Amino acid sequence: MTFPEADTPPALQTQVSELRDEAWPPDSASAPGTFAHDPALRPVSMLLVDGATVLAALDILTKELVHAGQRYRAAGLSTVVTRGTARGKGHGRRLVTAAREAMAAMDLDIGLFTCDRPLQPFYASAGWQHLPGAVLIGGTPQDPFPSDGPGFDKVTLAGFFSAFGRSHRSSFPHSRIELYPGEIDKLW
Repeated sequence: MTFPEADTPPALQTQVSELRDEAWPPDSASAPGTFAHDPALRPVSMLLVDGATVLAALDILTKELVHAGQRYRAAGLSTVVTRGTARGKGHGRRLVTAAREAMAAMDLDIGLFTCDRPLQPFYASAGWQHLPGAVLIGGTPQDPFPSDGPGFDKVTLAGFFSAFGRSHRSSFPHSRIELYPGEIDKLW
């Protein structure tokens, strides 16, 4: 199921919140400051639902970015989570694959996001490509938040959706990509 984030039915949104709290307990050091996304990034929620139960969820955020002198319509994955009791059954992979396919149909040039290094094979199995040496710079130009900051062990993944994006693929590995999604979604 896909909804603009603000239009996600309350009963489903409650379950998504519970899944996020399960994955990132609010009192843990790994918990994001908030799960609310900046409306300027046009958040879209994708849910894998069985009956009335949310098995997995993620959000897609979009914005334009400039990289190596070129302007791209870009999107990324955020808050990807699978219900603990449903892990290991392919639900997360199915949803992440569906998100990549949905993004390819959204008139985007590229999809970019980071993940913890151990999750790289999972995302690769869903069709995402590793960008070796690439660093996403989140936050804002005044307060940058790079994915290679202290304590991070992140890798950058991508999908090249348009002919324009594919023709500029070589500019992304081993580069610093100024994403700048803002202060709410420091990195998506």
